[in-house]
Amino acid sequence: MAAQNKIWRQLTWTWKPASERDAGDAVVRNLLLHWFPAKVTIGSLSFRYSFWLGTISAVLFGILCITGVPLMFLYVPSVERAYQSVKDIEFVVSFGWFIRALHRLSAHLMVAVVFLHMVRVFFTGAYKNGTAANQARPVNWVIGVAMMLATFFLSFTGYLLPWDQLAYWAVTVGTNIASAAPLVGDKIRFLLLGGNQIEQNTLLRFYVLHCFFLPAFVLFLFLWHMWRVRKDGGLASVDKLSLEQKRQTLPPVKSKTYSLLGITKGRTVHVETALVNEDEHTVNSSPFLTRRILMVTLATVAVICLLALLVATPLEEAANPRVTPNPAKAPWYFLWLQELVTDTTVKLGDFTINGALIGGILVPGLLIALLAVWPWLDKSPVQAVGVWFAAQRRRQNLVFLGILVVVLALTVVGTFLRGPYWLFFWPWEAWPEMPGPF
Repeated sequence: MAAQNKIWRQLTWTWKPASERDAGDAVVRNLLLHWFPAKVTIGSLSFRYSFWLGTISAVLFGILCITGVPLMFLYVPSVERAYQSVKDIEFVVSFGWFIRALHRLSAHLMVAVVFLHMVRVFFTGAYKNGTAANQARPVNWVIGVAMMLATFFLSFTGYLLPWDQLAYWAVTVGTNIASAAPLVGDKIRFLLLGGNQIEQNTLLRFYVLHCFFLPAFVLFLFLWHMWRVRKDGGLASVDKLSLEQKRQTLPPVKSKTYSLLGITKGRTVHVETALVNEDEHTVNSSPFLTRRILMVTLATVAVICLLALLVATPLEEAANPRVTPNPAKAPWYFLWLQELVTDTTVKLGDFTINGALIGGILVPGLLIALLAVWPWLDKSPVQAVGVWFAAQRRRQNLVFLGILVVVLALTVVGTFLRGPYWLFFWPWEAWPEMPGPF
């Protein structure tokens, strides 16, 4: 028993250090913990600052990868067998319905959580450089925007794979919007579909993109993003804390080696610190950070499992290019674009303003470009970095909030208030009876 306890201690001591020295050594000797600094600020562990949205999105991506493996083995990327293979997963394979529900819900929630994470970063001004040297938070913001777009596209490519009516026509609407891009729109649509219609080439391309290239790209961006967070000194809440401290030169600790030659004279970054009472504001990453990550992970998995048990996974009839649903809608995260296309399509006599070009390409393209360059346009002071709704950024936050409200309003209208022929119906109005397919 003693030998077993010793072996168990050797395997787990880095996750439960017995002393301050063990806590520091754990980060150096553990491959997973090497991601983190030896100590983190207490403020960065707070739920009220970041809501741990970044960690939740990473957990959701992990669930997608884990559940995607059995689905990939059971799914057949063929227009003749794709629908039947999904139907078998749903109704024949043991717990296949549960795995598919976990995968689908994680995909939808990851889109929402990654978007909310970006919103949190904006409202806290965390894309700006703070007090530490050699920070590049604007670059990390651009990486985050790219990761958000890749997440949208990852979910979009998976939308087609069930090969039912919902999937087929949602992708039809989405690719038709993309075709409105000037000069290259038709080429982009042809490249996505592998032809002029949604058929075998399209299904195979979406399958390969969804199962390999896009997950690998998202993983690469995630690793780069985490590396930049570490290089930039952690979350932006650290900068607010450092500004609240009074700079003071402290005598070096004689028991600590500051250089290869021992204690050196002079003022250097190793001898002088900006935090007078650093020990009061920091804790060891192991076990405090690791326990918080474990708690967030378990809570996320529990919520996803509960939702998978309560929320049914839709599977409509098999895809039929000759029968168009009325209305045909894009995936929910693109419904605001579909609604915007309708609202910007205006007839002026015999001339019609192309809403697909304006609402589907130009407006979202402008918004994405504005997001990418905003850190360099933001001239707010360093005191606003890492602060929720800082007074110095009130105008920027109001503009951003206004755009969010418009996007959410368009999404609600497209989801709940658009009926047959994309006509507007209030919730209490009944839709007209539509003739069935012949």
